[in-house]
Amino acid sequence: MKKTSEEILNRMLENYPKLESCRAEIVKATEAMILCYQNKGKLLVCGNGGSAADSEHIVGELMKEFALPRKLSEDTKNEFREMFGEKAEYLCDNLQYALPAISLVSETALSTAYSNDNAADLYFAQQVWGHGQPVDVLLGITTSGNSSNVIHAVEVAQYKKMTTIALTGRDGGKIKDMADITIVVPEKETFRIQEYHLPIYHALCAAVENEFFGE
Repeated sequence: MKKTSEEILNRMLENYPKLESCRAEIVKATEAMILCYQNKGKLLVCGNGGSAADSEHIVGELMKEFALPRKLSEDTKNEFREMFGEKAEYLCDNLQYALPAISLVSETALSTAYSNDNAADLYFAQQVWGHGQPVDVLLGITTSGNSSNVIHAVEVAQYKKMTTIALTGRDGGKIKDMADITIVVPEKETFRIQEYHLPIYHALCAAVENEFFGE
């Protein structure tokens, strides 16, 4: 990991000293995501309620620029120009490089169909089954650590030989001993746990982005 990426994590921990107990796991999660993208993998993210919103938030930070510009290279721009001529300039001016990520909470048609026809608590697991590859990472967010749909997603990810990261709170719940890396926020109330989840995943996104688009 770059020194500048380590500094991003250190600044977050300085701002939120209560999270110092999570330092080792946060570093491991960052390293796992970096390795995933180095190997041309993608991040799958899932959670319920506020954690579902966090899942979409994370994808939004990874799929476009977060803290750093991700403008296309001149080589890429020239390839667009060769294909599309003058029309390419709009693409060249606005497209950005992405860190591939998919929110598993966002497929309304699939979620309603699968929940109605099959098993509602396997909706995330079915998507991991369909999307997941060994180079990918699953990030499951559950404040209790006991959300059955997130746990089943982790189980399928393990079968797929993916790296699994859990972001949780309280005592870590059932998922604590299942995921490869578990970040347990030292809070008990759901909204407090969620308040600490945000700076963690912002730091993860910023550090990973820095690895690929920083100086």
